[in-house]
Amino acid sequence: MRYFIGITPPDDYKEKIMTFRDRWSSNRLNDVVEPHITVKAQGGLTADLHWLERVRQTCSLMQSFQLSLSDPGSFGSYVTFLSVDTSDVTELHRRLVKAASPSQELIDRYFEMDKYHPHLTLGQTYWGMNETEIQEMKRLAINDLAPYPTFDVNYVRVYKEVEPNKYQPFVDIQLGSTNN
Repeated sequence: MRYFIGITPPDDYKEKIMTFRDRWSSNRLNDVVEPHITVKAQGGLTADLHWLERVRQTCSLMQSFQLSLSDPGSFGSYVTFLSVDTSDVTELHRRLVKAASPSQELIDRYFEMDKYHPHLTLGQTYWGMNETEIQEMKRLAINDLAPYPTFDVNYVRVYKEVEPNKYQPFVDIQLGSTNN
């Protein structure tokens, strides 16, 4: 079993993204996992679940924060995504990587720590789209997915691979409360 940790947008915007993704019949991403922002990739999140308590403890010490989605971007012509505007996601990522303590090889493989670039994937060639569709999706997302939401992040969601290339929610872990 493989796991990763993400942040989900509000349900209404999540549905909007899923509907947008489905406009391309070649896009299999909705079959793989719900829309999310990965904050900790699979490295170090092993089937024995020894990491889970460390992740819970790390999350309890991280205050809730606001996150804003913004303009589409891309990684070459292979992935298009919505950008994420907040330094808190990067701080949470760094803390979760330390809690899971993956090897340097796994940190490099999953583009973690200094290579981490928070985003919400809309489509990618790995999941069936071609490069022309990726560029079209990026162009259309500018209008079709605006206005981009800002929302409170009060928890992270651990996803579990239930069959090859299919992830479902496993457990939600609350962040610490804000100091109001």
